[in-house]
Amino acid sequence: MPGKPAVLVTPESSVPLPVWSSRYWFGNSDVTWLKHLIAGGVSGAVSRTVVSPLERMKILFQVQSKGTGTNYSGVFGTLAKIWREEGIAGYMRGNGTNVVRIVPYSAVQFATYEQLKKLLMEEGKTELDTRRRLTAGAGAGIASVAATYPLDIVRTRISVQTAHALANINDLPKDARGRPIIPRMPGIFETFVKIYKNEGGLRATYRGFGATLAGVAPYIALNFQCYEVLRKLFTPEGESAPSGARKLACGALAGCCAQTITYPFDVLRRRMQVTSMSGISYRYSSTFDAIRQMVKSEGILGLYRGLVPNYLKVAPAIGVSFWSYELAKDTLKHW
Repeated sequence: MPGKPAVLVTPESSVPLPVWSSRYWFGNSDVTWLKHLIAGGVSGAVSRTVVSPLERMKILFQVQSKGTGTNYSGVFGTLAKIWREEGIAGYMRGNGTNVVRIVPYSAVQFATYEQLKKLLMEEGKTELDTRRRLTAGAGAGIASVAATYPLDIVRTRISVQTAHALANINDLPKDARGRPIIPRMPGIFETFVKIYKNEGGLRATYRGFGATLAGVAPYIALNFQCYEVLRKLFTPEGESAPSGARKLACGALAGCCAQTITYPFDVLRRRMQVTSMSGISYRYSSTFDAIRQMVKSEGILGLYRGLVPNYLKVAPAIGVSFWSYELAKDTLKHW
């Protein structure tokens, strides 16, 4: 009829969108970056929780020096010592802080890598060359560290404080089972405030940042490079992706290769983070001073302290990280 416009009703417009759909919240906007952030956060939380006992053991190895009262030696001996003195809670000590840190860290890392891949992709190609892939990985590492470094220092302090509390373990009160009662340790916020107030403000929360960037940027770059190459090799002919088990293997191998090359920087990072704590026998004025003192007192091997248990942590952690990231990303494709 004239004067009354026709209304076009399509099947899509007549069906209300579910509240969990991205289109419900963002319309037709491209939210791929958000999906990468979410997938990266899920990946970090899952992988770190799986390897929390080995992560704590690695930190205890890295921060102890010769002559300390509490000595940790050997993978199984250290795991048994933690069990005797702290119980199952000892394996997860500091994991809450770790997850709080790793969720944004992993989210920023994967999302930044995906965005840099798009920016660096040459026209007409579907894959980055080695140089561009390493650049994207290094950029992702720098962005993720800069965004979350204060939480990394807090996580390290909380994990180490328990070890120092056990230096005089025989003097601690015991529970009904004869195990020592661990005194209450400061939480995330309390530890952050203490560092900020007593050790130099915001600058103190980024102590060791230079050493961290020097190690993390090439580590993440090598991680992504190795994983992408191995993923392609492990993909059966005629298929677009390897199986879940093969993705786990690719991630594990990539993590071990990258960690072997950059591990000394990780040790330096931990030492710099705790050098101002009470009970620590070493004091470093800079990253180069830390290297000089460590090599002089502990030899070159001091820079690789904790490498073996770190392999046990890195292999499953990076394997689970890449596997869970790809699983979450594929799940979110239709969100």
